[in-house]
Amino acid sequence: METYIKIAQFLLSLSLLIVLHELGHFIPAKIFKTKVEKFYLFFDYKFSLFKKKIGETVYGIGWIPLGGYVKIAGMIDESMDKEQLAKPPQPWEFRSKPAWQRLIIMLGGVTVNFLVGILIYIMILNVWGKDYVAPNDVKKGFSIDESFKQYGFLNGDKILKFNDEIPFDVLSINKHLFLRDVTSIEVEHPDGNIESLNLPEDIGLNMWQSGIMEPFTPRILAILDSIIPDSPANKAGMLKGDYILSVDDKPIEYWDEFTKLVKSNTDLNKMQITVNRDGFTNSLSVQPGEDNKIGVYPKGLTNDALTINHKDYSFLESIPKGINEGYWILKDYIAQFKYVFTKKGATSLGGFITIGNIFPAKWHWQSFWNITAFLSIMLAFMNLLPIPALDGGHVVFVLFEMITGRKPSEKFLEYAQITGFVILMALLLFANGNDIYKWLTGKF
Repeated sequence: METYIKIAQFLLSLSLLIVLHELGHFIPAKIFKTKVEKFYLFFDYKFSLFKKKIGETVYGIGWIPLGGYVKIAGMIDESMDKEQLAKPPQPWEFRSKPAWQRLIIMLGGVTVNFLVGILIYIMILNVWGKDYVAPNDVKKGFSIDESFKQYGFLNGDKILKFNDEIPFDVLSINKHLFLRDVTSIEVEHPDGNIESLNLPEDIGLNMWQSGIMEPFTPRILAILDSIIPDSPANKAGMLKGDYILSVDDKPIEYWDEFTKLVKSNTDLNKMQITVNRDGFTNSLSVQPGEDNKIGVYPKGLTNDALTINHKDYSFLESIPKGINEGYWILKDYIAQFKYVFTKKGATSLGGFITIGNIFPAKWHWQSFWNITAFLSIMLAFMNLLPIPALDGGHVVFVLFEMITGRKPSEKFLEYAQITGFVILMALLLFANGNDIYKWLTGKF
């Protein structure tokens, strides 16, 4: 059932964004009296699930859910309608319109997607507001990955500022480090000393290459939440709610201290783990598995670890905040796009299964609209890339014409369209191939 819920959300979100994107092309085309022959959700190779002609346009739903399209008369697009292009240009055709009108028609789709993303963020902030954690509300400080201790960070540090600015939500530290060029972090060490620590300019790339994407996590107590059946911990008698006091007589209080001691037991020796259970002390002998794990999970973030605050926004307040949210989503997406061109980035590319998996397993409207807003801005950016067959490719050719006064030949545009289509199909197959490989190997 969870899979079906994810698929339903994915198809609803995708359908909404495709229709709005194509409307972005359709409306200016009609305003400039350009004939639109088809308006389709999904692709209709060989046959359609539904179609109806209204006026001069056929509206329909295809059976291949890889996107959608509007077929504009006199335009070299994925339909490759050479018969029409072989005839003399007609006044109602795309190729007969002034360059500035063609530019507006081609930019209409991405413009609508950008605006839709921002409008959704405005709606989300107005309806649901925003949760956040202020710097002083991480009560136990942060647990620091070992690779970041070389910069002077200590377990238990409280983060006060990024780049000399107090963050609205301190839990965004990892995202800021990865995408937003954080070069200094002001912390309060456990002893109360406040220090500004410097980071290398390529810290985001270092995180990406090392795979350490969350070097800062709120520190939590070493209290067990669940034990894997038939695991070493289960066989040793560890139970949910056990508060771990020591490992081999080494006292601990926090989860990061516990995991460090377990990981350091590389010889897989038996460990004496002392726990507090309902006010009584118990000592348990645990034999780690071959993977050097014992099969336990912590209780997680509770009120003793941090306080989650909430801010509501009036409609007027949500407008600039929604615009700002959309701006940073786009900027962050562009910033992480550079990692696609690394070896690790290529293998991380995902297709429809990856996108579908970002939706929650239970229907949750706030999550649905958050993901839809993100996908809308992502769709706009991807369509604006200067690849023939995408809107961005058409825009480049129109701008070339406007600047030089020379229009590319139809034969050149035809070959460019074919090249762009091949590139897109190759990327589509590669990304979805990655998905299939991950599914077969159990990496999803």
